Parts: sequence; structure tokens; C-alpha cells
Amino acid sequence: MADLLTAPPVLPGKFAFFFDLDGTLAGIKPHPDQVVIPDTVLENLQQLSQMNEGALALISGRSMAELDMLASPCHFPLAGVHGAERRDIHDQLHIVSLPSALIQTLHRQLASALEALPGTELEAKSMAFALHYRQAPHHEAAVFALARSVAEAHPQLALQPGKCVVEIKPEGINKGAAIAAFMAEMPFKGRTPLFFGDDLTDEAGFNVVNQAGGIAVKVGPGDTCARWRLENVASVWQWIADIANQQLQQIAFNNGGNHYGSLSRRL
Repeated sequence: MADLLTAPPVLPGKFAFFFDLDGTLAGIKPHPDQVVIPDTVLENLQQLSQMNEGALALISGRSMAELDMLASPCHFPLAGVHGAERRDIHDQLHIVSLPSALIQTLHRQLASALEALPGTELEAKSMAFALHYRQAPHHEAAVFALARSVAEAHPQLALQPGKCVVEIKPEGINKGAAIAAFMAEMPFKGRTPLFFGDDLTDEAGFNVVNQAGGIAVKVGPGDTCARWRLENVASVWQWIADIANQQLQQIAFNNGGNHYGSLSRRL
């Protein structure tokens, strides 16, 4: 069971920060287009990035185009579509693609099938598809059956369940692999990773962070392999503000000195 994170750590050494977006940096909304990251949160993220040599990335199921729009005017390293597309600190793109003919076939097949399930929605992400049923939870079983039939017919595809959504994406793509890729590159390399996420899609990331001796933080309720927990999105916002302020004070007054606190735990 993850322990509740009740106070931000004064972090010794060098850390790399990874944040999911929906349900972590922004609240879940009925439609993805309604999601907004408050300006104050973006300002604190930018400050945290600058104080850590740019070792801060967003890791999301959204596309990188959506992430850039939501994070504007900030410009962070990104992993979109669970890592199927990734932008490193040098703006180098790393893209996993599927054959265009397969994408077109799947788009037609999925769109046609979801028409028979009112309230569901198909989100095409170039190399992946998200089948949403937040507005029609009674169609959950049918949506999963459809997704499984597609994945079983195409071995190069895999399923990724989430909150009221199941995604069909290239096999081997997940947030854990995206974090590992970042951690092999500067400025993330040699740092200890911290990853904040709220969903089933974030568990692969938590596993990678745990194996690296980092700090994995689950946002909200639910079973998890993360060892820490924050109660909600507002708690994440407060944690970011607090840790950014702490690091700023350390730089200003201690020049990165050796007065380190610890993580506070409460079962």
C-alpha cells in the first residue's frame, strides 16, 4: 500500500522529474478538450525545470501536439501516446509508427464499430487509437471486446486500459520504456527519477522508477506499485510549488548545501 506523501522532500543529490498530465497535473474532465493546466502550475514547473538543468518531462497518453498546447508557453521534453512519440531535450524526435494502410483500416473498423455504441468516442492518435466510454460506461464490456479483437488480429498491437478508456497502441510502448529512454540521456542521466501519475497507464512508469531507486507517487485512490501517494491533483500542485520554492531557497541561501530533510510518511 502506498504511503501518503504529507510533505515535499528537500531532495539531496540530483533528481529528474516526470509528470503524467490528465489526473495528475490537471483534473479529469468529461472531454479531453476541457482540460487546462493553471498558469501558476506551469510557472512552478518551468522554475523546477530550470533549477534542475531541464530534467523535467511530461509523460502522457496524449499526443505531443496536445501536450505542447496544454503546457504553452513552456517547452518541455515530452513523451506522447505513452512513449510512441518522444521529444528529447535537444528537440530530437523519436517516433514509433505503424503502416499507413493498417492505420487507415483500423480507423474505419473502429469508427464503424463504435457507431453502434452511442456515447463512446474514437480518438485517433496517428499510431494509436483511444476508445473512450466515459459518457457511456454501460458499454465498457463491448468496448473492451472490440479492442481485444483488434489486438488479437494484429500481433504488433497491444492494449492499454485506462480510466474509462482502452487504447490500442504498438506493442512494447509504455510510459516505463519512455522514462527509461529519458534516463539514458542527458540531462536526466545520472539523476534519481521521480514520477507522478494517477492511472493504470502509469504503473509501468512506477515500476521503472522503483527499480531505479526513485520516488513513484500515485495520485488518488487505487491499487498501485508506487510507494507514495498524493490525495488529488490539488495536492500535486501544492507539492510542485513547495519543492520549487525549497530548491530556490537552497540555491539562494545554501548554494545547493547539505541541509537535507526527508520524506514524511503517514500510513
